[in-house]
Amino acid sequence: MGEDRIEVRDIARAALGLIPETPRLLRAGLSLARLHPEAENSIGLLLERRARETPWHTALMFEGECWSYHAFNAWANRIARVMRATGVRRGDTVAILCENRPSMLACVAAVAKIGAVAGMLNPNQRGAVLRHSIELLAPRVFVVADDCVAALRSALPRSPRGVKLLWDGAGAPPRGMKDLRALAAGERATDPASTRRVKLADPFCFIFTSGTTGLPKAAVMTQLRWMRVGYAMGQGAMRLGADDVFYCALPFHHNSALTVCWSAVLTAGATLVMARKFSASRFWDDIRANGATAFVYIGEFCRYLLALPPSPDDRRHAVRVMVGNGLRPEIWDEFQRRFGVAHVCEFYGSSEGSLGFVNALGLPRTAGVCPLPYAIVAFDAEREEPLRDARGRLRRVSPGETGLLLMPVGRLMPFDGYTDAAATGARLLHDVFRRGDTWFDSGDLVRDQGFRHIAFVDRVGDTFRWKGENVATTEVERALAKVPGVAGATVYGVPVPLADGRAGMAAIVPEPGRRFDGKAVAAVLARELPAYAVPRFVRLVTSHETTATFKVRKVELKQQGFDPGLVADPLYLLVERARGYQKLTPRLHARIRSGQLRVP
Repeated sequence: MGEDRIEVRDIARAALGLIPETPRLLRAGLSLARLHPEAENSIGLLLERRARETPWHTALMFEGECWSYHAFNAWANRIARVMRATGVRRGDTVAILCENRPSMLACVAAVAKIGAVAGMLNPNQRGAVLRHSIELLAPRVFVVADDCVAALRSALPRSPRGVKLLWDGAGAPPRGMKDLRALAAGERATDPASTRRVKLADPFCFIFTSGTTGLPKAAVMTQLRWMRVGYAMGQGAMRLGADDVFYCALPFHHNSALTVCWSAVLTAGATLVMARKFSASRFWDDIRANGATAFVYIGEFCRYLLALPPSPDDRRHAVRVMVGNGLRPEIWDEFQRRFGVAHVCEFYGSSEGSLGFVNALGLPRTAGVCPLPYAIVAFDAEREEPLRDARGRLRRVSPGETGLLLMPVGRLMPFDGYTDAAATGARLLHDVFRRGDTWFDSGDLVRDQGFRHIAFVDRVGDTFRWKGENVATTEVERALAKVPGVAGATVYGVPVPLADGRAGMAAIVPEPGRRFDGKAVAAVLARELPAYAVPRFVRLVTSHETTATFKVRKVELKQQGFDPGLVADPLYLLVERARGYQKLTPRLHARIRSGQLRVP
């Protein structure tokens, strides 16, 4: 199959392989059909059903400890009663600031049973950014883990007025905080009556966007969306069963872990293995030790694993399916060949979007298919907005072309939005194809591969325009991955005085002990890329600042640009291809700014 297009033979071959899975797929479809926004069905009720039907089946494993469905449900019930006694009611927000640990998930389950909303704060945030996130939540109760107290104090030196703080830790709680563990130990473990009053339309949690291009926003995840993901991806795409063991090393304040992983496990009645954090060197040992049959990934995980020295144990595991996003086409086949994972269940989705794509058929190098309505429209990368015709309408792209992904907004596909009404309004487009229609702007550029499949190309704002051509940063980063001595690279566009558009700039992490060879790098890029896509500037960095899910933060890199007065790292400029990249000195920078030196 070509990278850009899905062929009929690919669909037919994959469909034949699904015949043995027909009963499971039918059950998943039936479960999805039964989900209704006003139904008295919820995450809490699903957990209680698992505790009744398979009480001694393992629900959760963490660093050698195990909790059965009965034990985990009882734990969540006790915490729910603590929160009710603390004043939490249906619709209230409970902020949770915690690294990966089992009590974090028990608290989320407890909040769901009350019908309150779990505000999943990022424990890597500090100061003003964390304070911004807390203010968006306006929580009634705050659960903070012992290893996150310093982070909380950096944002709020004093306890917020009117907010009750519950501390999750061993020993004596800090001043002004109540001991959650001690309080929960004295509560009854029976199912609370509040769970039966929760509806699927109710909000379940607030998930913060990664903040790669600015301050984070809190997206709403309803109980209904969470359950749909569980049945559609867990049973429909991954075909999980109760005997599966799902390993997750992603942070549970993020949707890939909290929604994709946990919903797939809970809807299947399977076992979740929670890791404290990702470690490439320990990954396969953990997989083997826990008997994992599935795991979740992001693209950078796969790249780190491939960078490990080959081992005779690379295929000694029980994993049959991996699910995630960001697996780049250039390493997809190599990863499958080396580690022998049969089904790569790549997906596309966002915390705020109303639909998702998933590679249910197991085809190579695709983010998958979506049966629901969507549109891919022509996009102006320079103005960073969709192209409208003389009547003000948008145009759908043809198969093989790249455009902006839009999702319709209506009764059947509501947009749950953000906590910030202004941010919600900014993501909606009106009068797109006809007067009065409303569509959600995903902010993502994708390639139409045909047969309702897509490939992710770039985030809006990452794709830039230079020399009259659109440049996708992911394509340039893919070329840089082929350059010897480059351990990692991120690409972005920077404005150049007296030039239209933005020139490409790459922040490169060299391999340890390797000298940057500007001539050799330029030669590889010239061979791999069109002339307009070759970065004009290079910045050598020791590492990239990333979010909790390993997305590179580009906002500061873009702001600093290629000014030696703002950047302490070595900078390079490509003027003549034959000479390659040369040191960008303050004198050369001054000549560029004055227009004496033209960036080609």
